[in-house]
Parts: sequence; structure tokens; C-alpha cells
Amino acid sequence: PVTASVRRRMGETWSPRCPVALADLRYLTLSFRGFDGLAHTGELVVAASEAADVVSVFRALFAADFPIEEMRLPTTADLEAAPTGDGNNTAALLCRATTGGSGWSTHAYGLAIDVNPFHNPYQKGDVVLPELASSYLDRSWRRPGMIWPGSPAVREFARIGWSWGGSWSSLSDYQHFTATGR
Repeated sequence: PVTASVRRRMGETWSPRCPVALADLRYLTLSFRGFDGLAHTGELVVAASEAADVVSVFRALFAADFPIEEMRLPTTADLEAAPTGDGNNTAALLCRATTGGSGWSTHAYGLAIDVNPFHNPYQKGDVVLPELASSYLDRSWRRPGMIWPGSPAVREFARIGWSWGGSWSSLSDYQHFTATGR
């Protein structure tokens, strides 16, 4: 469960106005392979219904030596930061509206995970997020931490029934995996 201590560390990334109760979320600690090749421990908060499957995905990514730069709980400071791309945090729960919209994001329910967002940016028209990640829009130049069709991340999330934002037609969200298809 999400303990009082974890909840305090989450800051404003969750509040009672969010569409999911704390009781319906789970705090995970996960091993991941860093860009330095070493094992690290990260943290995610996800929907309780998806926790076991998410653990199995990150276990497989660790075994495949898929590098992840950072995996920590987002904080209030992250919410207030400019979208320049100075960070590369793999994260899940973040109670916010959809990008460019007003409805709840699947992140607000703990049903989406963004993996290495700098290496796997969001693009819709001229909008690129993180703003400094444009060089990673060229998906033919494969670099460590990038996600592409058939990559370990795409295969493992598909195994648990999640879809990948990199295969959408209206926009490309290469970092985004979701249990709901949006």
C-alpha cells in the first residue's frame, strides 16, 4: 500500500480530488538497469489492479538489460518544472489532465507509465515534450534507452495487455504505456 510516509513524499502529485483513492494504488520498489550498467532500485505508484503485472514487466526489462536512467516518485517540484527535458524520470502516477486536454490522464489513475521520457519524447505536430528531446524523434537512430516496435519494452507491456503510445496515428508518445489504450 501507499504508506503515510510515501504519501508525504508524493507532494501534490496526488490529492483527494484525484479520480483514484490511495487505497486503490500500490507503491512498488523495482530493480532496474541504469545507463551505467549497474543495478539500481526505483519507485513507482500504480493502480493496485496492475501492480503484479507491472512488476513482471520491469523484472523482464532488468533481465534484458534495458537501461533506465531514473525511476523515482514525481514530486510537487516536478509538477512546477518547465517541460524542457532536464530530467529523464520513468514514472507512473501523476494526478493531472491529459496533455493538451481537460479530462483526466491515465496517469491520474495509475494506469500509465512513461519510460525514459527524454529518450522517448511526445510529439504532436510542432509540439515536442520534453522540449529539448527533438534529436530523439529520429527513431531510426537507435540509442540505449529508446523504445521502438518490437523492443523489449513494447513486447513486455504488450504481454500484460498494455498498449504503446509510439504506435498511435494522431500523435507519437514514445515514452507512454497504458492499460487503457489512451
